[in-house]
Amino acid sequence: MGTNAQLERRAVTPRLFDWLETEFPFFPVLRTLEREHMIRCEEYVDGGRYVLRAELPGIDPEKDVTVSVADGVLRVHAERRETTRDQKRSEFTYGSMSRALTLPPGANEDSVAATYRDGILRVTVDLPETVTGKAKQIPIEIERDETAKP
Repeated sequence: MGTNAQLERRAVTPRLFDWLETEFPFFPVLRTLEREHMIRCEEYVDGGRYVLRAELPGIDPEKDVTVSVADGVLRVHAERRETTRDQKRSEFTYGSMSRALTLPPGANEDSVAATYRDGILRVTVDLPETVTGKAKQIPIEIERDETAKP
């Protein structure tokens, strides 16, 4: 396979992402999403604490990040400001980014703590000891039709 074909194949991926992030005039909801990008996150439970890790590289957490919690919903909002310069290409995402995640039942909203290191925001919330994440088996009661003849 020639070098030109290899270059074309490598160029398809960035174009695909550009296409996915452009405005779709026939989908107004997608236009709204384009203006406010979603923050990439992972969440898990570790040692009785709910943990949210959010990718926020290149953002000043003191100026451009807010974390809030209310009614069982954890919200992270960030703003990446574009600097003006003569550039030929940029694949960076600028503007508002946000994410709202429902906390596990019983999460202690007064215990929310957030730290930022190496472009990763880490938010932790204490969970009650009774939340195990295991499924609870529900017994099935059999109802008998008393009018039916045996």
